[in-house]
Amino acid sequence: MKPVLRDWAELLRVSALFTVPGDALAGAAAAGLRPNRRTALAVGSSLCLYEAGMALNDWADRDEDAVDRPHRPIPSGRVKPAAALAAAAGLTGAGLALAYRAGRPAGLVATALAGTVWAYDLRLKHTPAGPAAMATARSLDLLLGATATAGRVTKHPLLPATALGAHTYAVTTVSRNETQGGAAGAPLAALAGALALGALTARRSTAAPTAARMPSPAGPALPRPSALLPGARTRVRGGSPVAPSDVARAGLAAVYVATAAKPYFHATLNPSPPLTQRAVGGGIKAMIPLQAALAARSGHFRTAAALTTLIPVARKLARKVSPT
Repeated sequence: MKPVLRDWAELLRVSALFTVPGDALAGAAAAGLRPNRRTALAVGSSLCLYEAGMALNDWADRDEDAVDRPHRPIPSGRVKPAAALAAAAGLTGAGLALAYRAGRPAGLVATALAGTVWAYDLRLKHTPAGPAAMATARSLDLLLGATATAGRVTKHPLLPATALGAHTYAVTTVSRNETQGGAAGAPLAALAGALALGALTARRSTAAPTAARMPSPAGPALPRPSALLPGARTRVRGGSPVAPSDVARAGLAAVYVATAAKPYFHATLNPSPPLTQRAVGGGIKAMIPLQAALAARSGHFRTAAALTTLIPVARKLARKVSPT
């Protein structure tokens, strides 16, 4: 990678970029729909707004980073402050344009998302409202995918959006101590939250109108052929049926918990800056398995499987460019 490209990749946290598409895809799954052209527009909008937030974040924190992180692109002089601000503005405009192409409801959600991102970076980041603002942004990103895919606002994605927001709230709270360390309460609370979210995502949703449950125009939905095949369900002790889908949900939930919980646990035992930074990085990496688990919880296992392919790519890139 050329030096200039590497500088911008570091500024925009490209290794964390792979955590973004899953918001829209999990939102589409929560709405009970397969991804479509409008979902792709929502993904593009999310990517632009996320990167706008990264550029704006470093522009707003350039004086603070000059003291705590002088190696960052702006304080080190590798990226000019004006260029970072211009990139943030341009990416925001592009994100809004893509969202409005998916329809006015999606555009309005994206406008709220963009407003939240700018408010967080410019005003709320260092206030008590900071973690809540970041959580709101991530929840809105999932709702953007759901609204764009469905063409309207629906209530079914509210619980998955809240779950994603809760995870984001925990990561943001931990990140507030990543340069100084010394606070075990935040990673401990994040650890408890990860365990609770793991239990939630392991359970099958009864609210989302998945394709398997929606009536067809010709009449009631018929059982899937695979459900009539021998071995489609496995009997376990006590005679309770266990479907392969139950195993898939539990497996994805376990991957999420394992990714997030281990660094949180280490930071709880020793809240030093290096371990706190690892906890933040682990929380960011856990976004993808959480999105996959939420999609599986809604009954969209192909979407969940597609999202899992992003996990090794994100981890490999994180070794070259820090996600924090």
